Amino acid sequence: MNSLDHKLILKEVQDYVFITLGLLLYSFGFTVFLMPYEIVTGGVSGISAIVYYATGFQLEYTYLIINVALLAVALRILGWKFLSKTIYAILMLSFLLGLFQTLLPRDEEGHFIKILGEGQNFMSLILGCTMTGSALGIVFLNNGSTGGTDIIAASVNKFRNVSLGTVLAFIDLIIIGSCLLIPQFGDMLQRAYMVVFGLCTMVIENFMLDFLMNRQRQSVQFMIFSKKWQEIANAIGMELDHGVTILDGHGWYTGHERKVLCILAKKNESAIIFRIIKSIDPQAFVSQSAVIGVFGEGFDRIK
Repeated sequence: MNSLDHKLILKEVQDYVFITLGLLLYSFGFTVFLMPYEIVTGGVSGISAIVYYATGFQLEYTYLIINVALLAVALRILGWKFLSKTIYAILMLSFLLGLFQTLLPRDEEGHFIKILGEGQNFMSLILGCTMTGSALGIVFLNNGSTGGTDIIAASVNKFRNVSLGTVLAFIDLIIIGSCLLIPQFGDMLQRAYMVVFGLCTMVIENFMLDFLMNRQRQSVQFMIFSKKWQEIANAIGMELDHGVTILDGHGWYTGHERKVLCILAKKNESAIIFRIIKSIDPQAFVSQSAVIGVFGEGFDRIK
């Protein structure tokens, strides 16, 4: 086995480990903080929760049935490599949701005990959705999906430069709004109350998802003006194995010709680049700016 195959295997193992950790966090946040307070969320988990609150039918079974149907549709779009992890995530999440429900304490009537106490619906919502949204981000960053509407979002994101959070938000609006049509949730005021809480879950969850996804992809652009441009370019190229573009500059006031270094880098590389510049030419003029997106070799793939 060559080194490339070894790295690929390690990367796959790492993906599955982090996907599993994400699923554990999702299951914990959903069952401990959302289900006891009958808080509605979006996605297939939200649909499953709505069915459970209204009929008592086990949440994990509804989740599994809907996902099997969606997987059949998504196979041609996303391919086996993506769906292999999705199938794993669906089966694992179905198991974990059921497991956490069995571990969660119940009262004498069989209802889940509210960990934060009565009247703490909104605080429980914040904690639960911060966990579930972060969990979705962890799963997506490791090339996986929890299935359901995530599959739809990933399919759209593959062909369109639309954030995952935006796609999920649109679908979640429909799912959460459906609570208004279910008489088992009480009168219209009570149903509206559930919808408002559901919209809050949508905002928090999708904010956390986009925050983690965009944080990983943040890039910056450097414009470096220095008489020691060659030394700086060599150092950045050797220490970071990074490409550097050299532009021809012309000073308006001085009339002097000068080389300008242009560098596109990941945000987490900024400190190293500044350290290199300072060690070679502390008097260098440097401009750093955030960029909306960088696509191509070493960065995001053009969709």
